[in-house]
Amino acid sequence: MSRSEDFEKIHKEISNYVKFSIPNSLLIQGDSLEILKKFPSHSVSLILTDPPYHTTKKRNVYGDTSFEEDQHYLEWMAQYAVEWKRILRPNGSLFCFCSPSMAARLEVLFLEKFNILSQIVWTKPNDPGFDGWKQKMKKEALRQWYNHSERIVFAEPAANGNLHRSYFGNLLRECRKKAGLTMNKLTGIIGAYGKINHGGAVSNWEAGRNVPSEEQYEKIRAAIFKTGKVESMPEYRDLIRPFIIDGTKEFTDVWTFPTIRPYDGKHPAEKPIALLTHAIEATTFPGDIVLDCFGGSGTTAIAALKLGRYAISIEIDAVWVKKTIQLLKSIQKKQYKEFPDNYKAKETMVNTPTLQGNLFNL
Repeated sequence: MSRSEDFEKIHKEISNYVKFSIPNSLLIQGDSLEILKKFPSHSVSLILTDPPYHTTKKRNVYGDTSFEEDQHYLEWMAQYAVEWKRILRPNGSLFCFCSPSMAARLEVLFLEKFNILSQIVWTKPNDPGFDGWKQKMKKEALRQWYNHSERIVFAEPAANGNLHRSYFGNLLRECRKKAGLTMNKLTGIIGAYGKINHGGAVSNWEAGRNVPSEEQYEKIRAAIFKTGKVESMPEYRDLIRPFIIDGTKEFTDVWTFPTIRPYDGKHPAEKPIALLTHAIEATTFPGDIVLDCFGGSGTTAIAALKLGRYAISIEIDAVWVKKTIQLLKSIQKKQYKEFPDNYKAKETMVNTPTLQGNLFNL
């Protein structure tokens, strides 16, 4: 099923909750945990979301003060992990923002359903006056290192059956055996010899240690199809988790993006569009579906639209749903690609040039 078909199927299943839609974006109001249960399985390529942190206890963030005990919060998040694993494509990705004090426990919780790939440290190199309490507080009163970062757990759906719980490894082994090929034989056909084991690269791929290039995968498919015993295998884009990065971008697990400076109408937990764009661009293809379960002011949707992805945003707070609708309406016919990072909505709505053609052609 294509991404556009998946998007339409999602729209159909949750149509009663949709508050605003354009051809490539849905804004949904309601309890995201209940709404996720209506999503078709394996329909979303990326979940990029910012749940309540719980430990920060911000009264102006919906849900941040809802849990008396840490365990109650973790039990709630465990329910999300179940649904996230179900609705993600097997080669999908998850970014979950969290506080440093909860990150380790969330990682352990997620491990049942996901492979943890990185715990990203988001530092905030803000100018003095825009860096919270960093300059104002009495340093001599500290009893531990000042908390001036946030965490982002980066993960992929896990598939039991091999050493590294790799979905691709399981599928390759299944198809190879059905074709009647040994690992050594397939390795010889595609010329991907290993330095130690006789199975070569095929052995490593089936164990989930790494993945083939697209060129190598096409050789694998050709060799397996040639046996006449296997009729179909997924396309590379539907099988291998995208991770598109180079030395011109943040490629380590420490990200340095300034926070959004205060402005009239700012969401208290608003994330920089530049950071969100970086995450989406590295882990999805154009046309993929990006989901945010805690939509807030809609910045994840904006970042996804800037990059030509489908955007689905769920938000429970009616105030922020209304504000996001106003924002999306105001720029619906304007250039998402030029929508700035630390924006001021009114100025942007007036100054942003109109869009010529389909948003996916940006």
